[in-house]
Amino acid sequence: MSTPSLVSSYTANLPTLPHVAGTEPERCVLDSFRTAIAKLVSEALPSLTVEQVYTGVDYGKKGVDFTIALPRFRLPGKVDEHAKKVLEKFQPDDWIENVVHDKNFLHFTLRTPTLFRLILSQVHELSAKSEYGTNTSGKGKKVILEYSSPNIAKSFHVGHLRSTIIGAFLANLYKACGWEVVSLNYLGDWGTQFGLIAVGFEKYGSQEELEKDAIKHLFEVYVKVNADAEKDPNVKVEAAKFFKRMEDGDESALVNWRVWRELSVKKYEEEYARLNVQFDHYIGESMVGKEWQDKALERLSEMNLIDDHEGAKLVNLEKWKMGKAVLRKKDGTSIYLTRDIGGAIERYEKYKFDKMIYVVASQQDLHLSQFFKVLELMGFDWANRLEHVNYGLVLGMSTRKGTAVFLDQIIKEAASVMHEQMKKNEEKYKSVENPEEVSQEIGITGVKIQDMAAKRINNYTFNWDRMLSFEGDTGPYLQYAHVRLSSISRKNPELLPLPSPSQIDTSLLTEPSAREIAFLLGSYPDVVKTALKTHEPSGVVTFAFRLSHAISSAWETVVVKGEKDVEKARARMWLYLCARDVLGAALRLLSIKPLERM
Repeated sequence: MSTPSLVSSYTANLPTLPHVAGTEPERCVLDSFRTAIAKLVSEALPSLTVEQVYTGVDYGKKGVDFTIALPRFRLPGKVDEHAKKVLEKFQPDDWIENVVHDKNFLHFTLRTPTLFRLILSQVHELSAKSEYGTNTSGKGKKVILEYSSPNIAKSFHVGHLRSTIIGAFLANLYKACGWEVVSLNYLGDWGTQFGLIAVGFEKYGSQEELEKDAIKHLFEVYVKVNADAEKDPNVKVEAAKFFKRMEDGDESALVNWRVWRELSVKKYEEEYARLNVQFDHYIGESMVGKEWQDKALERLSEMNLIDDHEGAKLVNLEKWKMGKAVLRKKDGTSIYLTRDIGGAIERYEKYKFDKMIYVVASQQDLHLSQFFKVLELMGFDWANRLEHVNYGLVLGMSTRKGTAVFLDQIIKEAASVMHEQMKKNEEKYKSVENPEEVSQEIGITGVKIQDMAAKRINNYTFNWDRMLSFEGDTGPYLQYAHVRLSSISRKNPELLPLPSPSQIDTSLLTEPSAREIAFLLGSYPDVVKTALKTHEPSGVVTFAFRLSHAISSAWETVVVKGEKDVEKARARMWLYLCARDVLGAALRLLSIKPLERM
């Protein structure tokens, strides 16, 4: 027999509530409070069901927990009369403390002791299993996520970094919402550029440099041979011939390419590990079978959607205002649209996904629209399960010296700047076990938070100084807030171990700033659900900042160290430890490793 949860044993003594479909009070306590509000209003206004009212219970403004805008229900009669009925029906209980009518709105204040007890018990219980903030909305569903997708032999530029950061967040988010997630890194490992590199490698290649850093060396070869091709058109002719041999499966043309691919993937895996990012599979354009690429062409020809242009095959999508797109080049070789189509069909056959998401820059909006449209025209009923999560550009990103950027340069530079910062406080620096690792983590946090702080579709200008500052809303500030919360246990060993939650007196938490922290903790599961609807990391970042600010405001008044009343000190410490767990969960969702010391 399973033991009842802390929350359910406490709610057993509270007024009973109906169950509202789609809510999970056992994972989000605020669902219970919203249900209590919905029950009160539907009893006062019987033409509304509890479910109808529930959808209208929104977070309130400052000083108000929840608000209902009465006009949204389109009830006959005057708003004031409906509000009056609710106020007449209202009796304070252990769920709702107060209701106020203000013009078109009803504002609700929740019962503070119940709020503290339920939220902290739930955070405590679910954080122990790393489950606070999770839900089961995606149970039984599978999502394929394709993100990052750099081109082997070209620099891992900032666009790939954005795709990586947003994609890793989405992978964590879908897992948190109960989905089975398969993450793919679809490498640009095929195409005419490999013909160019093969031609260039004979002239400029070095096996030793290749083994040292394949990505960097192949990029150097690519730059040099491109410069040659500018002066001599024959270089491109040779490259196209070489790629044709690769497409035709000529073993002698593929042997070096295989080595380049393998060494590049190995190097990528190291780079991604430093960013706390893992992929289930590294695949690539080279792995897409010929069969569906040919079938796509056949099927579209039958539908009279193929135009022939000097031997090249174009799909005509002008009827849908999407122009024309090349499906096959003059020499018969494939292009990435053809490979994308073949790849999608193969993936559906392999995974039978419920959704497949492509995390690709907004500059590729047209390409993705064309690609999805072609699959729809080919009659695949799963074409509407494909989704493009796009994002804006990063402007002005280079190293501080102003040179072009590889991923490892960004990480190294961010880490070294942070390392210098940390050295300024000698005493704290000595207490950090591995300062290089910690400075790298803070640097990466700075890069990621700057990227995810605004809506993903916005372009943003990369700013080194802003990114690495401990002042204001930056990544280092969030890490500092987590470190500060983690230090509470170290600074107050005499209060540990804390008694069991049922023995902690939360009624001693009387400060408004303590209540604000608790309410924010209770809202975190909603933050996760909203992020799933919008695919926006910015909401989670905003939550992390709001929580960090609330903690900072409470720090001076809700003190633990030096509090004479031991029971009060314990209750406060429990509040802060719960806050640490939730801030940590938000950072991990953003693929950031929360630090204990810095």
